Amino acid sequence: MEKLILNLSSMKKEIQVEKGTVLQKIVEDNYKEEKLPIVLAKINGRYKELTCKLEEGGSFEAVDIRDDLGMRTYIRTLQFVLIKAVLELYPEAVITIEHSLSKGLFGEIHKNTPLNCSDIESIKIKMKEIIDKDLPIKKVSLSKEKAVKIFTKYKMEDKLRLLKHVETETVKLYELDGRYDYFYGSMAYSTGVLKYFDLICYGQGFILRHPSQNNPSVIPEFVEYKKLAKVFYETEQWGNILGVGDVGSLNDKVDNMDIINIIHVAEALHEKKIAYIADMIHERKGTKLVLIAGPSSSGKTTFARRLAIQLRVNGFLPIPISLDDYFIDREHTPRDEKGEYDFESIYALDLELFNEQLEALLKGEEVEVPTFNFKKGVREWNGEKIRLPENGILIVEGIHGLNEMLTSSIAKENKFKIYISALTQLNLDNHNRIATTDVRMIRRIVRDYLSRGYGAEQTLKMWPSIRRGEEKNIFVFQEEADVMFNSTLVYELCVLKKYALEELKKIDEESSVYYEALRLKSFLNFFKELDMKYVPENSILREFVGGSVFYKY
Repeated sequence: MEKLILNLSSMKKEIQVEKGTVLQKIVEDNYKEEKLPIVLAKINGRYKELTCKLEEGGSFEAVDIRDDLGMRTYIRTLQFVLIKAVLELYPEAVITIEHSLSKGLFGEIHKNTPLNCSDIESIKIKMKEIIDKDLPIKKVSLSKEKAVKIFTKYKMEDKLRLLKHVETETVKLYELDGRYDYFYGSMAYSTGVLKYFDLICYGQGFILRHPSQNNPSVIPEFVEYKKLAKVFYETEQWGNILGVGDVGSLNDKVDNMDIINIIHVAEALHEKKIAYIADMIHERKGTKLVLIAGPSSSGKTTFARRLAIQLRVNGFLPIPISLDDYFIDREHTPRDEKGEYDFESIYALDLELFNEQLEALLKGEEVEVPTFNFKKGVREWNGEKIRLPENGILIVEGIHGLNEMLTSSIAKENKFKIYISALTQLNLDNHNRIATTDVRMIRRIVRDYLSRGYGAEQTLKMWPSIRRGEEKNIFVFQEEADVMFNSTLVYELCVLKKYALEELKKIDEESSVYYEALRLKSFLNFFKELDMKYVPENSILREFVGGSVFYKY
């Protein structure tokens, strides 16, 4: 048998291994002392499942859950064990994994009797039994016809809807102790790798909790996000109104062109919520300052313009203020741990001047507002003056809007805070959720290319830094909002697909973000394409694909 040489860089040694050896065997023989779960391998920079066989020599790395793809694999494997445990206890149950919440995954279990906390404890015990048995998870290639028979037997209509639109003749399924399922993404070698998890009762369902990449051996302290849970529930109701609960049903609507009605209703739901928020502001007597905050690619600009129109309907005269104009001169900007300018720090803003001018405006005084020259990196004064009329209301949009430090001199009764994000509720099927961050990432890729000249590779490389800034400056304050607005549109990925794929295809195998691009391409291919001509000009989606009446490119 041919011998291949592997360089185990982290172990600082070389080994000889027979070609065709299962990668899990290499991990077992060489990484016994590792404390963290090892879920994948990297050979010459390419990720491989541990069920794969060794085909080439070169560099070999064990991938644990500190790695982004490693953590995704760990969580996905945990989901499979949960599904297996539930169906062993309640064979008739339907399990839905819905969205991230409180550092975990929220889901529901629909069975003959209502789910209760005692059931959740039984499921948790069963999960531990499956993990302790260290059962292998096998990847199998089946004909589409055979997969349809399996999911017909399981009565999984969601899987059947998805498979109907899959064009390949074979599909990859995973098998755990006789149970088959489809999962979008890689899976661990066996159940025994799942060292850390928790399952708790929450509302009508459960939260499946897992460690974080930053602290991979600890389940984080549970923090409840009531407002976020409420807006996810609202979005679920919107999905029920639209009759679209998964990608298969969405694709059906595209095929029969009922998608036109879906677009109209989805956009109407947005407008109704924006009008409702404007009414809330009107009812809160004394509100003079509206603060809008949310993560990247949430559609803050379009939302702010549409809210301004609804505020006009309520008799207000909205006056926009750009936080960008209150940056301090670049040379004084704080730096991050890498020594680079931290433009997302709240201290990159002139808080003293901003509060001073807000106070003056609320007193009815006229102020000269600055303009920040981004090319020169300095503040300029161009004689632009504003005054707040008696029926006026200030609208401020920016990432720090929910942080009380931004407007510390303004009384709380004069402020109304809005959190906006694209919180998708649409999933591929009951067991494969679409992450909120994926939708925002695809929005950002399309907008960066169309309006800023950035390629997808550049956007994906920036994304981890963007996410760190969001964790630090936005997500920690989201429950401070008076109201949350979900900017996702159930049909948007059908429109974004064409433009995103064009850019993602340009990323070659040598790129550090190649596997992220591969994952996104695979995910987008589940969606039917839809021409952007059907998107209304005032839609939040137009901020990303162009043609918006509000957003200037």
